[in-house]
Amino acid sequence: VGEATAVGGVAPGPAGTGKVIYVIDTNIALHDTNCLTTFGDHDICIPITVLEELDQFKRGNAELNFNAREFLRRLDEMLPPADPARPDAASFEASDGSDSESPGVPEEAPGGAGSAAVDVAPADGCVVQLPGTAGRVVISLRCRDEEVDRKFLEDTADHRILACLRQTALASPEASVRLVSKDTNLRMKGRALGFMAEDYALIGNSWDSDKEAKGHQVLDLVTTETINAFYEDGRVPLEMLKDALSAADVQPVPNEGFVLKNCAGSALARYSTDPARGGFSFKRIDKRSAFNISPKNVEQTMALNLLMDTGIPLVAITGAAGTGKTLLALAAALELKDQFSKIFLSRPVVPLSNKDIGYLPGDIHSKMDPYMQPLFDNIEVIKSANLNKNKNGDLVPNQRHRELEGFMESSKVQVTALAYIRGRSFSNTFFIIDESQNLTPHEVKTIITRAGEGTKIIFTGDVHQIDNPWVDKRSNGLTYLIERMRGQPLFGFICLQKGERSELSKLASALL
Repeated sequence: VGEATAVGGVAPGPAGTGKVIYVIDTNIALHDTNCLTTFGDHDICIPITVLEELDQFKRGNAELNFNAREFLRRLDEMLPPADPARPDAASFEASDGSDSESPGVPEEAPGGAGSAAVDVAPADGCVVQLPGTAGRVVISLRCRDEEVDRKFLEDTADHRILACLRQTALASPEASVRLVSKDTNLRMKGRALGFMAEDYALIGNSWDSDKEAKGHQVLDLVTTETINAFYEDGRVPLEMLKDALSAADVQPVPNEGFVLKNCAGSALARYSTDPARGGFSFKRIDKRSAFNISPKNVEQTMALNLLMDTGIPLVAITGAAGTGKTLLALAAALELKDQFSKIFLSRPVVPLSNKDIGYLPGDIHSKMDPYMQPLFDNIEVIKSANLNKNKNGDLVPNQRHRELEGFMESSKVQVTALAYIRGRSFSNTFFIIDESQNLTPHEVKTIITRAGEGTKIIFTGDVHQIDNPWVDKRSNGLTYLIERMRGQPLFGFICLQKGERSELSKLASALL
């Protein structure tokens, strides 16, 4: 069976009932504590092995520990206070099928006529009716199977989940029984047994990071009159670009960048709110520098425009190494330092050898320094940009360089650990989170909900360079943020595609 990625409609069951039973792996609960509500009207089977594994994760203060406790708490709240009366039918019995959404697509899960009632014999576990849907959850005790034991020599948690998968299929021949896991190896084993195995995508994979990652559009058929109007008035209404947008089949979204050009000239613009006209219009983007750091290409110019606009409190910048994501964010923060009371810098700590920062010597600041060094390296680049040559040809600090040194020594620039952010509130703060592709969707939500009045939050990262073993290109927090926030007037996004660090860096990114 080819790979299916939990997106769009589901295939009907073998008997044409349209019924699907999803057997979920432990990593689904650890990835999304709300996963039980994302399967529409279909049925969910939780092998008892999953609960045993979650029990091993529930102790500790890491994100996985929190997610394990939260999932178990939510599942416990669904259970009745006493043992439910359960019929003796040993199968999932369908009434009539429905083609509701697959896992990870909660937005359009249909209600009404659902899939099946989940009925199991008393020895097989317990049944939970999902509120608001026709789907049910069964906690299954069927985690032994002779065929699985014969084909896989070792007795592991993964193999017991596969045993539960096969036992569920044998008990419910009328349904399409599928494995849902973020473990690639387990999915391959499930397919080897003849079952459909799907990845779990929280956002439904509707956003293709390869095809839709630019964050800006190019319009070629723009009239000279329109381009001249940009330079004269600074803004043009949407009506003046309707023909060019229609020809390019482009529907603009708030804060999206545009390159407007024809054979005679060009202009950069951003589709943004226009208080004077009471709607949206295209505003000209002028090239400007921040703390003597000047953008080197069109994408960097658009990025700096988003970063310097205090009316956009949430910005996401993606791009490969050397494209200038972090440098531009830091330069904008320093340029706007008088408008914010503090500048916070942070990046997720991805431990090596399963060891947290607690194993490092020193206080919290000493522990964080190795992880924050890339941010400090970019500050050194900004300092270098603020050196002037004297009469002897020697480089000497200018006024902005001395200003930056004094600012860095003050308490206005702080490095903070994301592990201790829960419960805090940041007001009038410029907050930069670097390497945010290593965050989970829940962590991104936790950070953004800390924002108070006057706070601007910047997420930078490369979705193709992920070190966190619990997320991937589709399920990481940065991708999730862009998909959910895209089109909101308070959010801006741009992808930097051209490397500017050095010719060697460009060559390495392209060839290695």
